Amino acid sequence: MLYGDLKLIHETAAVISISGFVARGWAKLAGASWIAHRGAKTLPHVVDTVLLASAIALAWLLRLSPLATPWLAAKIAGLVGYIVLGMVALRFGRTRTMRAAAFAAAIVTFFYIVSVAFTKDPRGALVWILG
Repeated sequence: MLYGDLKLIHETAAVISISGFVARGWAKLAGASWIAHRGAKTLPHVVDTVLLASAIALAWLLRLSPLATPWLAAKIAGLVGYIVLGMVALRFGRTRTMRAAAFAAAIVTFFYIVSVAFTKDPRGALVWILG
């Protein structure tokens, strides 16, 4: 598979993943019943598996190691934070306020990860802001 194809798959999966997360987060905060259905619980895992597999394939293709590539390590650290915040927002948050705060923080973390991907710098969007 060509680099451009893998990158497109990865970017598309990222857009679908964040779109689904936002929809599920709003639904959870609004108390919508559809969030408890099987599809709402299964589909995100499928999308995120494609996202992760394409990320690993891209890193492999480009011979990138997170130990030798600081921006890639920052993306992985951001991903771990995003997952933890998402779990609090959608499952483990005890109060609506806690879920809402975790939801907002997860979205900010997602955009940090994207900004690191664009800048290839662990500071992400701060590179543009600070010059």
